[in-house]
Amino acid sequence: MPSALPLGDPAPTDGLLPPTGAAASADRDFGLYVHVPFCRVRCGYCDFNTYTATELRGAKQSDYADEAIAEMRFARGVLETSGVAARPLSTVFFGGGTPTLLPAHQLAQMLGAARDTWGFVPDAEITTEANPDSVDAAYLQTLAAAGFTRVSFGMQSAVPSVLATLERTHDPARIPDVVRWAREAGLQVSLDLIYGAPGETLGDWRRSLDAVLENEPDHVSAYALIVEDGTKLARQIRSGQVAEPSDDLQADMYELADATLASAGYDWYEVSNWAHRETGRPSRHNLSYWVGHDWWGIGPGSHSYVGRTRWWNVKHPAAYAQRIAEGASPAAGRETIDGETGELERVLLLTRVRGALRTESLVPEARREIAGLIAEGLIDGKAALRGAVELTLKGRLLADAVVRRLT
Repeated sequence: MPSALPLGDPAPTDGLLPPTGAAASADRDFGLYVHVPFCRVRCGYCDFNTYTATELRGAKQSDYADEAIAEMRFARGVLETSGVAARPLSTVFFGGGTPTLLPAHQLAQMLGAARDTWGFVPDAEITTEANPDSVDAAYLQTLAAAGFTRVSFGMQSAVPSVLATLERTHDPARIPDVVRWAREAGLQVSLDLIYGAPGETLGDWRRSLDAVLENEPDHVSAYALIVEDGTKLARQIRSGQVAEPSDDLQADMYELADATLASAGYDWYEVSNWAHRETGRPSRHNLSYWVGHDWWGIGPGSHSYVGRTRWWNVKHPAAYAQRIAEGASPAAGRETIDGETGELERVLLLTRVRGALRTESLVPEARREIAGLIAEGLIDGKAALRGAVELTLKGRLLADAVVRRLT
């Protein structure tokens, strides 16, 4: 089952934000995340807030678009009443779950409501995640006509045995089709991979990377498999049914991914993300999380962050629907990120982004660590001369250790 929501302070039923939300808000971009919490099946490794049809307990998938739109209108009122600067959306991201389990016209309806509620900047980035077996050419054409600019396909692997271990249901042979359909619709394409699944070999991983390059996506994400407590995979490992992923093998896989992608024209811009230097661009929505811009998260279990206040919605779709029907905030709890915690989060997130952390922004004790980190081959010396902290390949593999030295 999905992991529990974090602890925090009670969230007010009116959703109003503290004064920090309004402070300097005009200087920050504003994005929207729309969580679609539905999946056909629950993958054994996943601890996201998702629900299959048998787990909805009275909530209706068919009602979800209207509920999400109602939260958008509620959000606009909260931001205005809280004095937060009115800004058009720079990015919109539909994630899940599987957003494309909903009919394409419902995603278009929600996107249209977001446009009506806030407006979009001229070059807004509009993304949806999609499973390869949940879309066809007509579906993608509908999304593009509605204003979507980008699709992120959960490819995960090109090897059937690895997909079976992950309990992914799509046929890897379908990837070229969905990439072609997305391109024909005029959408940018990201292919998303997971490496280090139990039983996956370095040869398997090389095969997946080769398959990615054959499809020439604009963007690639590659995430190491993390065994989350409470998941089916964690129970299988505990019982000895499958082997625990090897840290050393995952490091080898990361190095292979970086070398393979770099040789094919992809530049890393965040520890787990690469954009093609000619056709692609970084995910602006994800960058907004890492650099501390504002976003509102729509839907059950969604997290939001505005002006150093973070809050999270009730998890279950039925509880969410009830709050929305009552006209109350769906937030379950919230916290203000400041002081030492705020600095730790700032350094942790910015360190992941290539060159985003400026040395002059560090406390004096942290700046004194820079020379040693360069000597140990963890951060790039040339970037440091430009005033930026940029992880080397070795540093990306040991990013947590670098962060500890800089905080």
